[in-house]
Amino acid sequence: MADTGAGRPQVAADAVVLDAKGLRALAHPVRVHLVGLLRKYGPSTATRLAERLGVNSGTASYHLRQLGAAGFVEEDTERGNARERWWRSVHQMTEFSDRELADREPEATLAYLQSVAAIYTLRAQRTLNELQTMPRAWRDSFDMSDWALRLTPEEAVALRQELRDVIARYRRDTPEAAAEAPEGAERVAVVTHLLPELDAPAASTVRSGRGETTGTQAS
Repeated sequence: MADTGAGRPQVAADAVVLDAKGLRALAHPVRVHLVGLLRKYGPSTATRLAERLGVNSGTASYHLRQLGAAGFVEEDTERGNARERWWRSVHQMTEFSDRELADREPEATLAYLQSVAAIYTLRAQRTLNELQTMPRAWRDSFDMSDWALRLTPEEAVALRQELRDVIARYRRDTPEAAAEAPEGAERVAVVTHLLPELDAPAASTVRSGRGETTGTQAS
C-alpha cells in the first residue's frame, strides 16, 4: 500500500507521490485503511467498507469524501445509483519520497507512518490466524525473519535499493497482471522494514558471534 523510502528514479504510472495536501489527508488511520481496502478488493460502498473496518457508515462516508477531495478516491459512477454511492481508488500505490516534506510536516508524517505500520501489523496477524487453514504450498511459502546488520547510512540505502530491485523482478498485483497470471497465482504481500537501531551497543562491547543472525523463520 505504501512505499515510504527515498525516491526512485521512476514513479510507477499507477502511483501517487505524496505532497503536503496528500500527506495531511492521509494523516488519519481510517483514511489509510479505506484507501488500502479499495486498492486490495476493488470498488465498494461506504457501508461495506465500514463493516470491514468496524466503524459506522457515516464515519466511512465522511472520510471517503475527504479522500475524494484530496484525489485518492473517486466515485464509481458506473456502479452507483441514487441510493448508494460506490467508490474506487485512483491509484494502486502511494510513495512518500520527499524528505523535506517530512521535515515540514512532522506531525502529519508521524500520523501517516504510524497508520501504515499498524496496517502492516494487522496484515501479519491476519495471515497468522489463517495459516493453519491455508493449503500446504502456501504455508510453506510463508516467512517471518529478521537479521541484525551493522551498516553505514550509505550501505543501508544501497541495501534498500537492492531489495526493491529484486521485488521489481516479480509480477505486481494489478488488474492487468491478475488477468494474465498463471494458474495458482495469488496475491502475496511483501513488507520490508529497514529499522535503524541507534541505541544498540558497538560490536566491541558485546559478545562476538561470527555469522550469527536473529532470523526468526516461521515457515
